[in-house]
Amino acid sequence: MIPYGRQSISDADIAAVEEVLRSDWITQGPSIDRFEQALAAYVGAQHGVAVANATAALHIACLALGVGEGSRVWTSPNTFLASANCALYCGASVDFVDIDPATYNMSTAALAAKLEQAKAAGTLPDVVIPVHFAGQSCDMEAIGALARDYGFRVIEDASHAVGADYRGGKVGNCRHSDLTVFSFHPVKILTTGEGGMLMTNSADLHRSLQRLRSHGMVRDPAMQQEQGAWIYEQQELGFNYRITDIQAALGLSQLTRLDAFIARRRELAARYDRLLAGLPLAIPYQADYGVSSWHLYPIWIDEEKAGRSRRGVFDALRASGIGVNVHYIPVPNQPYYQRLGFVPGQFPQAERYYNGAISLPMYYSLTDAEQDQVVAAVRQALGQ
Repeated sequence: MIPYGRQSISDADIAAVEEVLRSDWITQGPSIDRFEQALAAYVGAQHGVAVANATAALHIACLALGVGEGSRVWTSPNTFLASANCALYCGASVDFVDIDPATYNMSTAALAAKLEQAKAAGTLPDVVIPVHFAGQSCDMEAIGALARDYGFRVIEDASHAVGADYRGGKVGNCRHSDLTVFSFHPVKILTTGEGGMLMTNSADLHRSLQRLRSHGMVRDPAMQQEQGAWIYEQQELGFNYRITDIQAALGLSQLTRLDAFIARRRELAARYDRLLAGLPLAIPYQADYGVSSWHLYPIWIDEEKAGRSRRGVFDALRASGIGVNVHYIPVPNQPYYQRLGFVPGQFPQAERYYNGAISLPMYYSLTDAEQDQVVAAVRQALGQ
């Protein structure tokens, strides 16, 4: 089976982890600081805060921005559950902004229209979480301008997009947002096993995030009421969302190959574009304001032209040993969210995309021969 995603672990990665395992620090040690500083420097942000996973990052990002009971958070329906769940964890309400039918990212036109309606109704969001689907950035300059006009804060969910480019900079530099979240799950571009990181240019948010990931504690004497080498003070309600030195060492090692990971993914994406041309499907559209890091390569099956259903194509590919997947079932269509009041048809572009979507294998170690096998299976499944 050729999987849709796979990590790439080198001997250097293993050696980096082994070095930490043989050191005095395996949990909260110096590798974490080095990893945070190195990735922040790579993307051009002032601060990084490493955490246990991207869901934890989204949760404390919301908390750091003051999301709580009575707050309103908007995100994309075309995303994993965590992009919306993070607001519910804080007691906030959640709503969605439909996607652009070309990029599959949050539509800036739909966002602007929804904001105007919310302004008239007195229900503007406190926070908007655009999601950089498949590795392509949302149009953050436009979203940032809307944030200034309507007074909301912005968390970029860049779980798919470490290494992506946007308007001459790296995704994660927070030029148009308060915070950016990355994921390091094994199917992502860079892995720490499990893990995530937040980026920000705000010193205040940086300090808040550091407290929130570690039980709300501080050990800085300048911030403590009582002095002593043993003193730790809980100053707010936080969580045990810490990453380990073991994971950070792996992330640091992986970071040295991030540019190579991205280059190969872009090469594979360009090759898919060529090999799939002329088939009754849509290849991923790329906006001219950036370059995707290609966490996913999602095709869209045109059932009318193909004379085949998405389910039929998906099942045929799986039967051929191609481990395709589907990203994503629209979050508002999930049973839990239906019980919150969302109904089918509210976000038609996200539903249309979902009904034809298939994610093809995309990872650094995918060979040209394996990719040829994937494309041959797609042609066969489409009867071409």
